[in-house]
Amino acid sequence: MDLHLKIWRQKDRKSEGKLVDYDLKGLNSHMSFLEMLDTLNEKLITEGDEPVEFDHDCREGICGQCGMMINGIAHGPLKNTTTCQLHLRSFKDGETILIEPFRAEAFPVKKDLKIDRSAFDRIISSGGFVSVNTGQAPDATAIPVSHQTAEEAFDSAACIGCGACVATCKNGSAALFTSAKITHMALLPQGKEERSKRVLNMVTQMDTELFGHCSNTEACEVECPQGISVLNIARMNFEYNRALFFRKK
Repeated sequence: MDLHLKIWRQKDRKSEGKLVDYDLKGLNSHMSFLEMLDTLNEKLITEGDEPVEFDHDCREGICGQCGMMINGIAHGPLKNTTTCQLHLRSFKDGETILIEPFRAEAFPVKKDLKIDRSAFDRIISSGGFVSVNTGQAPDATAIPVSHQTAEEAFDSAACIGCGACVATCKNGSAALFTSAKITHMALLPQGKEERSKRVLNMVTQMDTELFGHCSNTEACEVECPQGISVLNIARMNFEYNRALFFRKK
């Protein structure tokens, strides 16, 4: 199959970017989207041009690094699918594909399709962990956890931190990402001791990173490759108000 690509090229975060046109011919419809970009880069390098920079790592839909806007949709047209899991059979022969980086004030473009997601790392560092005493690891069955609680916590922990929720939100909100991390640990007994400190610190850091506010459009859940529920945001709001209430007392 043949494809016409319109790809965002930008030297660095201070430079102006633009869309550049590329044509690829004789592609295999079973190729992944990233393999198609690899093919383009091989062509560009052979011709003496600079390859297109894009983030990737595991290419198995786990690491969350491969996010980009494809025809205006985070990760492309397939629901609950990361960019690396997307294949060319999802497109038509001769189709024009628009490829851009995730857009958000808190996600500055580093180069081409690569963005800086370190704001997520700083949110996690502010409270997305459980403090434990050093020494021998406790027995795995020392603290009983019900099956329902474990399943609910795992649903929240499934967030891969790709940033699609931020990119697709009209406000550039990180509420779904932050709430998933808060809910994951608020549900488990190991995380309850620091629940108030955690939610206050992580929400404060989220606001410091210049993410927008959640206005309940639920676009984040629609585009999330892991299907993380917006109910996590409700849980985060509950945890935040609870923490403020007990702090005042």
